[in-house]
Amino acid sequence: MKITLTGEESLRIEPTTGMLTIEAESSDQSYSPFHMLGSALGMCTFSVLQSWSSNKNISSSDLSIDVSWRFAEGQHRVEAMNVKLAWPSLSAELWPRALRAAHLCGVHQSLAKPAQITVDAA
Repeated sequence: MKITLTGEESLRIEPTTGMLTIEAESSDQSYSPFHMLGSALGMCTFSVLQSWSSNKNISSSDLSIDVSWRFAEGQHRVEAMNVKLAWPSLSAELWPRALRAAHLCGVHQSLAKPAQITVDAA
């Protein structure tokens, strides 16, 4: 897998052979905690779709996922996230099923219905 940082508020996930790599389009771009959040959502979605396609004997070798997010105005938190799937070899009749499968991602479900978070001192 390859994660490419495409902006301060976006990234792309693509299948590659070998180890997971994280790349940036410029040397002054860093992998921020928000990129990590986007990566979690994108990788989870990719894993679900890869599993779904494997069970259907469909290749996912040309599947790529773009994840972007928007910050709440004047706040340092994500207000909205967008996941765009590109899968040129997937037939038009299978897209509705693939989109339903994508919504099964556990990270997607966790973000859609946030968990309670506590912070305590050790």
